[in-house]
Amino acid sequence: MRADVGDTLLVHGRVVGQHDRVAEVVEVLGPDGTPPFRVRFEDGHETLVSPGPDTVVRHKQND
Repeated sequence: MRADVGDTLLVHGRVVGQHDRVAEVVEVLGPDGTPPFRVRFEDGHETLVSPGPDTVVRHKQND
């Protein structure tokens, strides 16, 4: 999995009834765009993540 600053991670809920979460990549700590990533969730919470198979990267659009 590769991501750049500004990309969005969509983390799917793991159990029935758990909502998906969206986080913006604010820092890439691995080599060549690989995890771990520092992300900021919608509620402002920041954390380090090493995404699993339940996560999708949405790359930002360059205008």
